[in-house]
Amino acid sequence: MSATPPALDVDALLDDPQTRILVCCGAGGVGKTTTAASLGLRAAERGRRVVVLTIDPARRLAQSMGLVELDNTPRPVAGVDEAKGGRLDAMMLDMKRTFDEVIETHATPEKAAQLLANPFYQALSSSFAGTQEYMAMEKLGQLRAQADGDPDGWDLVVVDTPPSRSALDFLDAPQRLGSFLDGRFIRVLSAPARAGGRAYLKVMSAAVGTVTGLMTKVLGAQVLRDVQTFVAALDTMFGGFRERADATYTLLQAPGTAFLVVAAPEPDALREASYFVERLGDERMPLAGLVLNRMHTVAGEGLSAERALTAAEDLDDSGDSPLTAGLLRIHADRMRLSAREQSVASRFFQAHPSVRVARVPAWPQDVHDLDGLREVGEALSRT
Repeated sequence: MSATPPALDVDALLDDPQTRILVCCGAGGVGKTTTAASLGLRAAERGRRVVVLTIDPARRLAQSMGLVELDNTPRPVAGVDEAKGGRLDAMMLDMKRTFDEVIETHATPEKAAQLLANPFYQALSSSFAGTQEYMAMEKLGQLRAQADGDPDGWDLVVVDTPPSRSALDFLDAPQRLGSFLDGRFIRVLSAPARAGGRAYLKVMSAAVGTVTGLMTKVLGAQVLRDVQTFVAALDTMFGGFRERADATYTLLQAPGTAFLVVAAPEPDALREASYFVERLGDERMPLAGLVLNRMHTVAGEGLSAERALTAAEDLDDSGDSPLTAGLLRIHADRMRLSAREQSVASRFFQAHPSVRVARVPAWPQDVHDLDGLREVGEALSRT
């Protein structure tokens, strides 16, 4: 007997003025970006002032909203029904540009110019593991602060996270970046810049000098100097980095935030969904529920797959109505697919009986415009 989970009231969640941040997370390829966009559109057309932030480097969100492209600046989405006073903006995180903005905002012009020109900074801001997630937290904090400072600003931020388990890496980003910058390796690298030339040679032990010499051979003298200069310039700013990230982390735990885990009725996707649910519980993050996308439903469910196949075989034997026989077989295939999906989903429901669920049917084609997003939003609300 399959478990019946409690229903997720999506419209109540979107209409609640206390809901200020909505984070969509889940495995890749389950319709997470489409879900985030449809929720943002539905909320806007129900009167909320919404900005959708995507961290996914794919450009599906821009395409579905009819935009040529998204960048690091929120842009209004045309075609949204604003009769109820809502509006919709959208943007895509530019990791490097966000890092540059942080440097420009929180450093003196001279130090900012020094950091932005530093080759090690350029590499770090573009490709260092964890930088994207950390900058996502920076951008979320910026958007929320901007909204709080403007009475007519956004009252809902919808965040579309990267695919797979990296979607929750932003919870660890402040600690990981802090560990990197506070680590022994960086402290050794920064010692010459902090102590300064000959003074460094006098105060550092022979052992550290040996390590630095070895690193010079491995990294090259110029690379080592770039790292030392970067760390020295960033050193006075790092407290602000951690403080802002900690504030955003606290914001994610606050009652005004809601997490939606997005999945498809497939074993791998629902295993990932279980991971997300458990991790959010461990981190005391407020889980609103699960969006289960691409569920196959069948009209005429009173006709079982077995009976449909038997009827198709009888028609084959009689030579009558080959078209009807083919349709009966298609019906049987859909019934079996639906039963498999229900069985897989039931295991998740039994493991997490208190998680509220909204189901979205499988669409015959990809969603690529506002009308398609509205249909998804309607389906979410009918659960």
